[in-house]
Amino acid sequence: MPYAALKSVASYVPETCIKNNAFEPLLDTSDEWIQKRTGIQTRYFATKEQSSDLGVRAAQIAIERAGITKEEIDLVLVGTLSPDYMCMPSTACVLSAKLGLQNTPSMDILAACSGFIYLLASAKAFIESGMYRHVLIVGAERCSSVLDFEDRGTCVLFGDGAGACVIGCTENVNESILDVRIASNGQHADYLYTPRVLKSSPFISERESPKQALQMKGNEVFKLAIKTLLKDVEEILQGNALSPQDIAYFIPHQANLRIIQAVQNQLSFSPEQVVLTVQKYGNTSAASIPMAMSDIYEQGKLKKGDLMLLDAFGGGLTWGSALVYYGGDQA
Repeated sequence: MPYAALKSVASYVPETCIKNNAFEPLLDTSDEWIQKRTGIQTRYFATKEQSSDLGVRAAQIAIERAGITKEEIDLVLVGTLSPDYMCMPSTACVLSAKLGLQNTPSMDILAACSGFIYLLASAKAFIESGMYRHVLIVGAERCSSVLDFEDRGTCVLFGDGAGACVIGCTENVNESILDVRIASNGQHADYLYTPRVLKSSPFISERESPKQALQMKGNEVFKLAIKTLLKDVEEILQGNALSPQDIAYFIPHQANLRIIQAVQNQLSFSPEQVVLTVQKYGNTSAASIPMAMSDIYEQGKLKKGDLMLLDAFGGGLTWGSALVYYGGDQA
């Protein structure tokens, strides 16, 4: 039986770095206020690039690191909450074209900040069913394009960037994607969402259109995220007869340092096990986990066979966790 394996990881961030103090002339906020509540110090904003452009840059590196050609990619999956177009074409189709791929199936998966875990689950199913051999998964976000820069509760939190992985085949279970679990609850959709602007027509009475920008009930999301992530991590560890001590790296979605630390402390992960990049990049939604993974790869820390625990929570509401051995070459 073939197992799905994470063969490579890469990331890309745009050039423009935005420090916290850049928001001070715009909002009632400060560097101290932002750092104290979120842990974020900087983030990167794309000035001209779209999500697909960011994703292509990460994808090209991931394909090269996997030791394959782009023509060997059988399927392209993209997770994003900031697509190039509102409904169509999908960002995956645009990204595939920019990679120079033709006739390759491509599609977006909409799971917001849990997007990368959903991508992993889908790629694992496609590989282990025997349908495909190489799946390119990309979390690509230009979050700055959906932010309200008059809302200090959201606009200081997010950044732009992309992370990409090639998922391939292995016969060795100790180099595989061991387990992926995903879930959702649409009853809390209003906790974190982006409204659609309503267009008037001769057949529909005009209604006031909401601002098409990300909306979040911060306190509700914060409390539910900690509760859900703790339960999710405990269940996937117990289901695989593992303890926190068996994990080389815990890589949670990089949304808020206080959420990460709460989960870390209650599950007794050591500081050396927990990967933190929220201070550098802010919340890059579906891109945050592969970007964090890419950071430790490029630092030479991630070794073949290292077992990673990934965990995310996002709009939908969606959440998910994964146990993944690193099955690629070392940096």
